[in-house]
Amino acid sequence: MARLTDIPKAFIKGIAHSWISLVGAMVVTVVFPFLIGAILYDIFLHIDNPYLSGFIYMMLGPAFIGGLVLVFVGLFFARGKEEVRLFTLDYLREKLTDESSFNRVRKLVFVGVFLTCVNIVVVGVLAYSGYHYMESNAFCGEVCHVPMTPEYTAYQNSAHSRVACVECHIGSGASWFVKSKISGARQLYAVLADTFSRPIQTPVHGLRPARDTCEQCHRPEKFHGDKLVIHDKYQEDEQNTHVQTVLLVKIGSAGDRTGSSHGIHWHVAPENEIVYTAADWQRNIIPEVDLSTQGGNKKIFRSPDADEQIAKATDLQKRVLDCIDCHNRPSHIYLTPDRAIDNKILAKDIPVELPFIKQQAMAAVQVKYKTQGEAKTAIAVQLNNYYRQKYPQLYDAKRKLIEQAIAGVQAAYVENVFPEMNIQWNTYSTNIGHANDLGCFRCHNEEHETADGEVISMDCDTCHTILAEDEENPEIIKTLLGQ
Repeated sequence: MARLTDIPKAFIKGIAHSWISLVGAMVVTVVFPFLIGAILYDIFLHIDNPYLSGFIYMMLGPAFIGGLVLVFVGLFFARGKEEVRLFTLDYLREKLTDESSFNRVRKLVFVGVFLTCVNIVVVGVLAYSGYHYMESNAFCGEVCHVPMTPEYTAYQNSAHSRVACVECHIGSGASWFVKSKISGARQLYAVLADTFSRPIQTPVHGLRPARDTCEQCHRPEKFHGDKLVIHDKYQEDEQNTHVQTVLLVKIGSAGDRTGSSHGIHWHVAPENEIVYTAADWQRNIIPEVDLSTQGGNKKIFRSPDADEQIAKATDLQKRVLDCIDCHNRPSHIYLTPDRAIDNKILAKDIPVELPFIKQQAMAAVQVKYKTQGEAKTAIAVQLNNYYRQKYPQLYDAKRKLIEQAIAGVQAAYVENVFPEMNIQWNTYSTNIGHANDLGCFRCHNEEHETADGEVISMDCDTCHTILAEDEENPEIIKTLLGQ
């Protein structure tokens, strides 16, 4: 009969006689101290580098688990199984019923259970920490560096920069988690194989319903009244003249106990259902709009060539209008060159004291460069040359201001243009307003008409009242400030 001391010997011999177990044991032995140390460090001190975290949770972790699996596969299914024949139920039952052997077997069982528990704890902590790492903004935005840099940069400059990526892109519950990881695996393959699209398309079809995302924080029915909006702009003259447009935007309400729906948020009121037919993937061509209101009233608005557009549609689809149809890029916003430069001047990143700085900045950033590095160099050369040649005294006296302007113009460019991903100015369209894209005018064009002649209006006063337009020191602002 085998002795109890044969059990650990059998384990060791079993591992040694099975090359599968031997490889697994070597992996576990090498990985375990680094893995447990890294996990503890991350738990108590936090690891900021996303690539180091990725190495820990996506390489060391799976390597440790894989090593454990190899050890047991080799022991019980390969050559090592002959050496661990002692581990049978009959053998353990015999030893546990023998008083002289009971204590020794109990110790061995205790050691086995203890080591198993250690492995379970390590794997559990690894799974928990790995899950949170894969849900982090750093993982979403920085690990896949080239394709995600534009989206992550735009996100960091948006109003939603303090909302975690997963709050909008991944829903709660196991089903959304599984869907996201399956999708993520496909995207990871695309990155490794370098087959991802350049630029990445706006995911209008893949976004979760607005009521599951936007309306977890925003409640359209609670937005009341009008909103005063002031757009600052700098003209391309020598003084970089500051002009302002003042709008009273009719945000209105989606309807609640205090009043009926009205204004812009009328479109998403519970008592109204707007179903539109889009004839293209981007949902820019809308030949038909169906409006259903309380009481069963229904109106169908159609464009003059609706039948033709529907017949030749590349991606015909019907959709109930919600927040995303207007707010199609709520967190990944790429500015126009004019707005980007104006914002930097307004933030004093570009000194307005420099003559023609708006004009020269616009000229510098609208050249089509091959890389951001090339763009930054060219912007610096162009601005330096301009002020050295046109304003030599100013160039010598205000060199720091020129360097500040160069840095500001470079920032405006690199925050919005990513040549490596084929993202230039105005690559992406936004449906908010109608300044640079169709936006509201996809439907509000006075061409969509019902059978009895009612049209969808494009009257400016429907959604906003213009109080001043590109005016220097508008009187309305002085009035509002009590000056």
